[in-house]
Amino acid sequence: MKIALIQANLIWENPAENRKIFEQKINSISENIDLIVLPEMFNSGFTMNPEIVSETMNGETIQLLKKLANTKNCAITGSLVILENSNFYNRMVFVFPDANVEYYDKKHLFTLAGEDKVYTSGNEKTIVEFRDFKICLQVCYDLRFPTFARNKEDYDLLIYVANWPKTRVNAWDILLKARSVENMCFTIGVNRVGTDNNNLEYVGHSQAIDFLGNSIIEPQKTEGIFIANLDKTEMILTRNKLTFLNDRD
Repeated sequence: MKIALIQANLIWENPAENRKIFEQKINSISENIDLIVLPEMFNSGFTMNPEIVSETMNGETIQLLKKLANTKNCAITGSLVILENSNFYNRMVFVFPDANVEYYDKKHLFTLAGEDKVYTSGNEKTIVEFRDFKICLQVCYDLRFPTFARNKEDYDLLIYVANWPKTRVNAWDILLKARSVENMCFTIGVNRVGTDNNNLEYVGHSQAIDFLGNSIIEPQKTEGIFIANLDKTEMILTRNKLTFLNDRD
């Protein structure tokens, strides 16, 4: 599976401008890609003002992702603020080329920023199946809670989308590798760069890691599009040889 990680600066609470930016970036990808991964709240930045930026599942951002996924014949995933049944969700959507959408609502809301006060927590793990890969969707703060990500479903790929600030980026690097090793899976983390309106600085470190904790894409510090090629063959052979998942809790 060929995956594009898009690491970008986000325009604060401006979905229209962010849609333009990501549409241009996605259209600039010339190779055939299976999956494109965008950061957490890619069309707004990590805001605690959901009423300003929220959309429905029929909103402009979802419609754009459907159009782009169809045009590029690939899936696109990332999170945005969704309003549903009078609740706001930090929702990671997975848009298929045929316009079907599956999603995961962030379970571990970031209490340090008051996310739990304005958003509704999800309560179910989401595993998406796409082009012979089973993919587990996770958002930012979920990375700190390994029991929730535990690989009980024999998934192949774990994806974290984030707005993870510079001050704690060392933890981001360590925990992404830890999740790969303990779950014997590929792990991709996509973070943003730039500074938000809370004066938090983001230095990216988007990366891809294999099932033994080795870097496929080293942590990246600049805005850009980074391509990872994932082959399950060696992962399956390693799981069969090192049967650690058989002893999982």
